[in-house]
Amino acid sequence: MRPFSSSLTRLAATALAMMAAFALAIEPVAAQSILRDSETEALLHDMAVPLIKAAGLDPRNVDVVLVGDPSINAFVAGGQAVYINSGLIAAADNANEVQGVIAHELGHITGGHVISGAGSKEATGISILSLLLAGMAAAAGAGDAAMGVAMAGQRAAMGKYLAFNRGQESSADAAGAKYLSKAGISGRGSIEFFKKLQNQAFRYGYSPRPDDEYVSTHPVTSDRIATLTETYRRDPAWAKADDPQLDARFARVKAKLEGYIEEPQATLRDYPPSDLSVPARYARAYAYHKEALMDKALAETDALIKSAPDDPYFLELEGQVLLESGRPADAIAPLRKATNLSGNAPLIASLFGHALIATEDPAHYDEAEQVLRNAVARDRYNPFAWYQLGTIYASKGDMPRARLASAEQQVMSRQYMEAMRSAKAAQAGLQENSADWLRAQDIEFEARQALERMQRRN
Repeated sequence: MRPFSSSLTRLAATALAMMAAFALAIEPVAAQSILRDSETEALLHDMAVPLIKAAGLDPRNVDVVLVGDPSINAFVAGGQAVYINSGLIAAADNANEVQGVIAHELGHITGGHVISGAGSKEATGISILSLLLAGMAAAAGAGDAAMGVAMAGQRAAMGKYLAFNRGQESSADAAGAKYLSKAGISGRGSIEFFKKLQNQAFRYGYSPRPDDEYVSTHPVTSDRIATLTETYRRDPAWAKADDPQLDARFARVKAKLEGYIEEPQATLRDYPPSDLSVPARYARAYAYHKEALMDKALAETDALIKSAPDDPYFLELEGQVLLESGRPADAIAPLRKATNLSGNAPLIASLFGHALIATEDPAHYDEAEQVLRNAVARDRYNPFAWYQLGTIYASKGDMPRARLASAEQQVMSRQYMEAMRSAKAAQAGLQENSADWLRAQDIEFEARQALERMQRRN
């Protein structure tokens, strides 16, 4: 895994917090981290491909992205990308449940349901207006009235937005059911996952109220379950058994994710040393590594590799533990093998390149450059690989390309001013109209446009 006082003051803080929460609902990706891992991305891709094809989309153009967020959620935010929170993976029991979610989100994509659509725009306008009115009331000394205005305005805004949103959710439910059926995948997982959400609501003391249809971002869960159950039970795929290989891969990824995200104590509680399964060893390797218990972490990776010597992800994990424990030379062999066995998977290759550089042995630099160039050629959206490649270029005295690599990394990290400076410096030293010079020009233009958009918003 890689890692995305006075009453007036109190009123403003509360109102701004309300606005911030609403903005997060509209642009959920901006403030959250993207988690990247070769094994996880390969699994999500394989789970989604039959559904993407059933939706009439090209799998090469649709991404399923893992977001580092503990809440149980998935969403689309424009374009052809489905975002799945890590909390959803943790809550799911099998791959079929996640496939039901993916199918639903694909329904949003094919339905053209973008988060910044007409309903959210109208709601945002009402929220801003209510905030202004609340500020005027507070300035006049009517603090309680001001809060009432703000809350009433927020409720009106949410009502407008959510009424718009509920229609989209029902449409996405129907489309998702269609895609599952066409792909020959059972809808049982979809139903089971909705039941989980319903049980969670009950656990936290929630009970339905007469105005639930007004305040809910989705149709009432019990109604969705009833409607979808009726639909899915008529489908020939309803009784189809789950794919055991897909479920085995899902169990590994789920354990790996918990080991990476959760506190070691929680991981060791869920996967105690008495559990000798592959997922348990996976989770414990991460937990021990986070506690700097290298011997225990390596004992788990050794056991995993012994069970499957040519599994690239087990080898990648061993290399990661060795590298991050200060033994880069020892990490080279397992990472080289993992890179080869994975077909030069870019994320694994970038870790291999990092190990080669971390030895500080110039004899490894040529190989590191080749490995990293291949990695970014296949996956340009890898800031870590660009950073490592820039390090290699700088060590060889090739400063124009080092600055170009820095610009690539900076523009992806939203460091637009720095990216613009690096791109300009790269152009000054590159041959005019060469491929690298043109790319530096493109980055400069992209960064400048982003800065101008930010200035207009402010």
